[in-house]
Amino acid sequence: MRILYLFCALFAVSVGYAKLKPVSLTCEYMENPAVVDVPSPRLSWINEVTSKQIRGEVQKAYRIVVASSKDKLLNGEFDVWDSGKRSSSDSYLIPYEGQQLQSAKDYWWRVMTWNRQEEASAWSEPAYWGMGLLSADEWKAKWIGVPWQGEAPKKTLKPNSTVYPSYPSPLFRKLFNVKEDIVSAKVFVTGLGYFELYINGERVGDDYLVPNFTNYTVRDDLKYANIAIDNRFRNYRVMYLAYDITGLLQEKENVAGAIVGNGFYDCVSHWVCPFGSPRFLCQIEVTYKDGSKDIIASDETWKVKESPIIMDGVFDGEIYDANAEVEDWATAKCDDSTWNYAVLRQAPIGMLTAHTAPTDKIIEALRPISFKKLEASVYEVDFGKEISGWIHFKDIRGQKGDTLNVKYICESPLGIQQYILKGEGKESYAPRFTWYVFSKAIISGLSDLSAKNVIAEAVNTDVKISSEFKTSNSLFNQINEIWQRSQLDNMHGGVASDCPHRERSAYTGDGQVACVTVMHNFNAAAFYQKWIRDIRDVQNIETGYVPNGAPWQPGCGGGVPWGAAMNIMPWEFYLHYGDRRMLEANYWAMKEQVRYMLTWLTADGTMLAKSTNCNSKEPNYWLNLGDWAPAFAIPLEELVHTFYLWRCADYTAKAAEAIGNVTDFRYYSELAERVKGAFHRKFYDREKKTYGDYGSNIFALVMGVPEESYKDVVATLRQEVVEKYKNHLNTGIFGTQFFFEILAANGLNDVAYEVMNQSDFPSYGYWIKQGATTTWEQWNGKDSHNHPMFGGGLTWFYRTLAGVKVDENAPGYKRVIIKPALPQKLSEVYYSNMTPYGKLVSEVRQNIGSLELNVSIPVGSEATIYIPVYHSDPKITESGKTLASRSGIEVLGIENNYCKVKVGQGNYRFLVKE
Repeated sequence: MRILYLFCALFAVSVGYAKLKPVSLTCEYMENPAVVDVPSPRLSWINEVTSKQIRGEVQKAYRIVVASSKDKLLNGEFDVWDSGKRSSSDSYLIPYEGQQLQSAKDYWWRVMTWNRQEEASAWSEPAYWGMGLLSADEWKAKWIGVPWQGEAPKKTLKPNSTVYPSYPSPLFRKLFNVKEDIVSAKVFVTGLGYFELYINGERVGDDYLVPNFTNYTVRDDLKYANIAIDNRFRNYRVMYLAYDITGLLQEKENVAGAIVGNGFYDCVSHWVCPFGSPRFLCQIEVTYKDGSKDIIASDETWKVKESPIIMDGVFDGEIYDANAEVEDWATAKCDDSTWNYAVLRQAPIGMLTAHTAPTDKIIEALRPISFKKLEASVYEVDFGKEISGWIHFKDIRGQKGDTLNVKYICESPLGIQQYILKGEGKESYAPRFTWYVFSKAIISGLSDLSAKNVIAEAVNTDVKISSEFKTSNSLFNQINEIWQRSQLDNMHGGVASDCPHRERSAYTGDGQVACVTVMHNFNAAAFYQKWIRDIRDVQNIETGYVPNGAPWQPGCGGGVPWGAAMNIMPWEFYLHYGDRRMLEANYWAMKEQVRYMLTWLTADGTMLAKSTNCNSKEPNYWLNLGDWAPAFAIPLEELVHTFYLWRCADYTAKAAEAIGNVTDFRYYSELAERVKGAFHRKFYDREKKTYGDYGSNIFALVMGVPEESYKDVVATLRQEVVEKYKNHLNTGIFGTQFFFEILAANGLNDVAYEVMNQSDFPSYGYWIKQGATTTWEQWNGKDSHNHPMFGGGLTWFYRTLAGVKVDENAPGYKRVIIKPALPQKLSEVYYSNMTPYGKLVSEVRQNIGSLELNVSIPVGSEATIYIPVYHSDPKITESGKTLASRSGIEVLGIENNYCKVKVGQGNYRFLVKE
């Protein structure tokens, strides 16, 4: 039977009976996005093969069909667009080309593909996207607020300004009637800072902490901050969401309701500058069979009342008084005759932009691993790992007025969580408009509480882990795992923060230093599409300066490597996601950032920024940092600034080449070379054969050291790491990003292994040895214990050990380079990731005298594979046969202890023996 199976499998391979199967349909990087506001959205899918044995499969053609309803799509009525059969291998970011798309409409689509034998696949499963409101005049809704609070936020930064009292989160409601024969009902909605929407008492959607954080509107008191810049930002925007509420409506009377929280819009922490008082915008569009439409829009006829959330704040926490609940407040049963009318609020100047980006959701629910009663009505609960979210209490009991208090255990101060019981049986509660960071908590106030009453809910921006990484070294696996946890904990509101507790700010430096690691671990395209736009939005339209945080908050200290995110992140996005439009959208901003950097050129041709507050002539230390959070000390700021001027110029040159701007490519390439030359002349000490300590030699080697000093610099680096620091790193966040890969690229991969394998200070293992479940801010454990920025150094895991790299000449994993380099002490590594074309795998196992390399390449990709060999005449087999006898494998020759081959789609098993 086994022989028959193998024969059938081989026969299938030889004649190509395996067909393609298009799956994972996306529109603008998202599965079934509810709201899109680009006129020609881009559609993508992944082709799977129906047999694991098939190789060399390609897509020869595709056909996309789009219909105005799911029924029409399934019935073959493609009334919106039928691309017809198109001879093309493209399956990624294909622009819609049908009839003009209409606002507020849903569009259903599917795709069929043809393989190399011109055999058609079955139709894919249906997918859809929803259109937003494409012009400003289609918005009939007005921004509304509550009469007991004015336009201003609770706090301003002006000297001697008044701090207003805290207000309960407001409830909004509107009673409206609908007719019979509803075809569809959609709501376009947003609330600042956060909102929850209800229809007839039912919560709409499973989103939390929405909308995503953006640079909403002008703040006149930014100039009074300790880090003071002005309002000359490139753009402002407010994101709105869309929901299908057809199934929630009932005949005749209906009620729309909302609760609005302060979020970052009205925040009193010293880290931020608030924007204004809470406000709400809602437009419901009901379409009937006869083609008519009703629009229910927020205006002064809506009713408002205080909610039971008597206090909420991103940093302050939340207090909920169940005794203030209004029964059936979002249903027609409620008598709102005593409610106040809403008042109009000034519209934020930010453009209303569709929320085509991931929202925050409850990602994970954790049960306690330990639950202890410490004393009467006091309990300690432990959930085993640090998360960002809250504790959800279920079916608790107590007397009227009993107050449940939660003190989350964290090295940084956190807000309070209080729940005042109604005392009428079982009660349940979780916060809405804030989050906490914890693995443990002390709960007090109830005489009867058990583990079954508490669940920890991890709440983060819904960015899925797309990879798997494991090695024979358990410490390396733990390091990757705790970094992933820390990265997730810091994703809220469509940005990545420095830490999820103390500052909660979207630092651009932290973002750029870790973005490549994020792209190797998460499906982050939609996330970065939004956040990179935020960075562009806060660029100074006159000078080109990009601030240390985006959206900007005046607690964000930083310097030149922070603003460099404007050049680094779009280019890295282009490499990993193959989206030329990302470069086109940001190219001008990249050039402007370089223009700003050039204003700080020294007479030596290096760069040293001395930025000042907008209201001062003295340099502000927190605007001019170089490297940060060092193991011992930081390198010269001028050296780091010059390095990033080179890097930004180099990336801008590459972007110019990618979009076909030959003149700019030449200019920025020459600029990068001049800066590099100035760097080497200024910072290289020929007598000591070094650029300096603390990562200075790392930065130099990234740029490229002149040939005459190269061997000396590498020798100095080895002495520095191995002897002076006893196989420990000596870098801050930016030096660490390059540390391990630079060691490996310069013949010191075994040294890189020893450094990564340490468990004393300074090392990742030092944190784990002390019980860390997330990565920390400082190597010595000071300050925050939840910072993902040092994750930048982990690219060595994927790009060196597993050897997986994108080819700059065919980005987005269209062409892959796989060149694994295992240190002697590491026997196995496995890495996989979902690329735009499907699952890519590199797995390496080595023993004395042999090495096995297993590779999986998806349809739509091709790979150049470097198979490690021991000598110039290696014995290599693939799936038990010699390379020469295997069709579909092109042998390119032996090169620097590697056998170089080229392959297409398929699964490959290479074995090398002495």
